[in-house]
Amino acid sequence: MFGNSNQDRRSEIRRPANRRALLVGAALEVPCRITDESKGGLKLTLDRGIEMPGRVIVVEVKEALAVDIDIRWTRGREAGGRRISETSLRGLVPQRLAAARDAWQRAGGH
Repeated sequence: MFGNSNQDRRSEIRRPANRRALLVGAALEVPCRITDESKGGLKLTLDRGIEMPGRVIVVEVKEALAVDIDIRWTRGREAGGRRISETSLRGLVPQRLAAARDAWQRAGGH
């Protein structure tokens, strides 16, 4: 009745990824991988299952980026969300990103 139900209805092209990251939130720091991305969002695979807050910061370790994410869905150890903003962790950062910068440095960022 509505055509192919397996059809992807996303408005943006998704690209596979495999980048090391950290999920940082209030009293939360969990290693993860960015496994899929588009201009507007990310798909994450966490090292362990957690109760996911509604908004988190994903620290892209190699790129030294803090990406604010609005979590839209979770399924086991996977989560997906919409990008809100991105900020470099090199140099001075706003106070709200101090925990993200510290996590990046502990993960080997310089």
